[in-house]
Amino acid sequence: MEKTIDESVQGNSLSLEHKKDNDRKLYIESYGCQMNFSDSEIVASILANEGFNTTNTLEEADLVLVNTCSIREKAEATVRKRLEKFNAIKETRPHMKVGVLGCMAERLKSKLLEEEKIVDMVVGPDAYKDLPNLIQEIDEGRNAVNVILSKEETYGDIAPVRLNTNGVTAFVSITRGCDNMCTFCVVPFTRGRERSREPQSILQEVSELWEKGYREVTLLGQNVDSYLWYGGGMKKDFEKASEMQRATAVNFAKLLEMTAQAQPKMRIRFSTSNPQDMTLDVIHVMARHRNICNYIHLPVQSGSNRILKAMNRLHTREEYFALIDNIRKLIPDCGISQDMITGFPTETEADHQDTLSLMEYVKYDYGFMFAYSERPGTMAARKLEDDVPLETKKRRLSEVIALQRKHCQLRTEQYVGQVQEILIEGTSKKSEEHWMGRNSQNTVAVFPKEGYQVGEFVMVKMNSCTSATLIGEAVGYSENQV
Repeated sequence: MEKTIDESVQGNSLSLEHKKDNDRKLYIESYGCQMNFSDSEIVASILANEGFNTTNTLEEADLVLVNTCSIREKAEATVRKRLEKFNAIKETRPHMKVGVLGCMAERLKSKLLEEEKIVDMVVGPDAYKDLPNLIQEIDEGRNAVNVILSKEETYGDIAPVRLNTNGVTAFVSITRGCDNMCTFCVVPFTRGRERSREPQSILQEVSELWEKGYREVTLLGQNVDSYLWYGGGMKKDFEKASEMQRATAVNFAKLLEMTAQAQPKMRIRFSTSNPQDMTLDVIHVMARHRNICNYIHLPVQSGSNRILKAMNRLHTREEYFALIDNIRKLIPDCGISQDMITGFPTETEADHQDTLSLMEYVKYDYGFMFAYSERPGTMAARKLEDDVPLETKKRRLSEVIALQRKHCQLRTEQYVGQVQEILIEGTSKKSEEHWMGRNSQNTVAVFPKEGYQVGEFVMVKMNSCTSATLIGEAVGYSENQV
């Protein structure tokens, strides 16, 4: 993954919720999407009730869990290397148990137990409530596996333990699974069909976070725009719902507005959106509420209509442009970011040029860019030959990255000379004397600490910038400051 940002959160000291009577130590590593990090917090909460406190020291752990990603081959290779590291530690701590969670666990199932002798437990993303039983199995000397996909589980009844928290920003999961079946993606196979969480449980979690001092939440899902609550069940079954259920259903635009109204001083973000599912209603809600950040992560994957069709992306470049135009019209200063894949099967130079021209049209604030990696089990792997040479993929990726860097610089420079509201998240990665935070558009800013504190909303005058980081000085508190 390539993300053109050169400054990020420098976390404060690890903040974990310990139970004083717990005498076993849990170490969790998370890879991949934000949903995996959110799931790790759910796992920590479940295991806190089973006698485990979390630790950030691998060598003292009784249970090591790695929450995995299968979206790229490189991600799986990284996990296998970490398992080798765990194996070396286990030689000196033979009682230590190791479990693999998440999408890689779901995809490879018992194969992990057979190939990686270090692994004691394999748990899919819908089976975390079964962890107490699985822990008992491995404590008794047996390997344990549960990778059954659920049609209903949302973990809406579990209060997550916030791991590696800065105490300011938090994820709130609102949906699980995906129905879109993009041909390159393993998510529908590893996380199952779309189902949404009950809205009142979401609002309650957001309110509890506010009371604990958090000042920004990200509503999280594989495809948040598909959120639909009509009393429970999967989105695909909505057509079978009763007339009353249909009349009182809550879609994403309504949930977003409910959240904004419930906590008017809480900053709200959301991720990830799918262009084919995002409606104008969502953009109108964003425009109406000051506390909803003017930022949308809007993956497009390719600028070529032919490749979009091969990917089973149910939108064209022209429809994507229309959506971008509507966003710019209703929220002129909205930050927009992208996901892009280069070298998808059959991609030609003309297709690649379409991607570059789309990027020139949008001029994204930043992006996540990848060379295509064939994932076993996907439709692309089954039906399409991975026929673009690696050298060509890499060259096209470098061209996409170079153009994105240019646009990053352009978008960041537009804030120089302006005064922007920044929520302080922590100490700058590069200077102990500076705070870092983000503006509404998700652009990172750094400025001298002076007398300000983490979690405060500060107005910052931007004096200069790098390609993706604003550099400024605080000029006072925001009117949003509590």
